[in-house]
Amino acid sequence: MADVNIRGASSPVSTAVAGAPGPAWDLIELLFFAYRDFVGDADAVLAEFGFGRAHHRVLHFVHRNPGIKVADLLDILKITKQSLGRVLKQLVDEGYVIQKEGEIDRRQRLLYVTGKGKDLALKLANLQTERIARALAHAGPQVRESACRFLSAMVDADSRDQVLRMIAR
Repeated sequence: MADVNIRGASSPVSTAVAGAPGPAWDLIELLFFAYRDFVGDADAVLAEFGFGRAHHRVLHFVHRNPGIKVADLLDILKITKQSLGRVLKQLVDEGYVIQKEGEIDRRQRLLYVTGKGKDLALKLANLQTERIARALAHAGPQVRESACRFLSAMVDADSRDQVLRMIAR
């Protein structure tokens, strides 16, 4: 991968001035790089198990939402049933997730992490929490609330309230 060097830059120079024309290159690229490194910590661990980012997302949301319906997981992840099927099958076959039929509607498939799944989900969450903690410590304690507001505003308006309710529990 090529090195990216910004001459004389100790901190990002803002190109995202309110009302200014043109792309906000600095913020766009910072989001790309932050995401790359944020998921990269987990990618290394996931690779040890033969898993990828899709496995991580499924494991994360099943862990955070015990008994989640497959349909609700599809809605959260915004992926097709076929895409989820392959990943979910591997997580079930390897003992990280279990599926149970719904008590009222037996056609429903409810998902739960196993002990092994919980351990992996927590290991990945702790890695990512460490990165977030380092970033917040570097940026200052007052930044957390602003970061939450900023990231919330990045979520599509039509799903923002649902997302905020989901993460607030």
